[in-house]
Amino acid sequence: MHMNSAPHLLTEDRPEFERILDDALRHAHDRPDLASVGERLNLEQLRTMALNATALITAAAAAEYDHYVKARDELRAPEDPLSTRDSDPDPMTDAAAGSGAGVAAVVTVLAPVLAGASAAIFLIVGYLLQMLSPAPVFADTLVAAGWFFGAVTAASILVAAVALLIAALRNSSTQEPAVDEEEGLTEEVSRAREAWRHALLERGLLPFLRDALADPSVDPTSNRKPYRSSGRIPKVGYSGPDFASPNEGPVAGPRPTFTSPDFTSPDYGGPEHQPE
Repeated sequence: MHMNSAPHLLTEDRPEFERILDDALRHAHDRPDLASVGERLNLEQLRTMALNATALITAAAAAEYDHYVKARDELRAPEDPLSTRDSDPDPMTDAAAGSGAGVAAVVTVLAPVLAGASAAIFLIVGYLLQMLSPAPVFADTLVAAGWFFGAVTAASILVAAVALLIAALRNSSTQEPAVDEEEGLTEEVSRAREAWRHALLERGLLPFLRDALADPSVDPTSNRKPYRSSGRIPKVGYSGPDFASPNEGPVAGPRPTFTSPDFTSPDYGGPEHQPE
């Protein structure tokens, strides 16, 4: 059966509409105003009628639905590039700062490695030369240089650890507001969704079901002719053609009229027979 689709109800929200409808029908016997379900109309017939009247039912909660859709679109919308551009009015300054930070990071990483390697080389060579007899004069210089680079290695490791800690704290502080903003938008969408569900049920579905059960013209069990409903209640099933009563004769319509052909007199002939 062809179902009508609401012009203001998005396709992605139609399953939610059907779920709310099914839940209302499932608990219909718990409501006194819907206690007559099954006497003239069963659950399947009511469901078909409600689906055919989707546009009418959802119009009762149009304001709540529009608010819900807007809140959901704001949550899904990506970050505006114009706002990012306004927050950084000088791209050259940002590029220079980024390059400076990159050089500092490279130096912070390489300094302990190079200093440690230099310290190890100078100390090994210096102590080996001191073992010779007689020891070269520059052996002590190499040992002193080795211990100097060892101190540089220790200082570089300390500086690198502090820099990593500061970077981690800075990143965590910049991420927290974004998380809070997203949570706020999610809560707003949830509230808007619940408001639409409540309005759809209380102002749309339940009044429609009550009207359908109370309308005496809605009688799908009638054997005389396919019933037709009036007002806001759509019909269920298919409507057949209207047949006239046996007592009523066929309605005579106007008969077609014919005109006799016009014959010419025998005095007139073709162009080869001219009258004398």
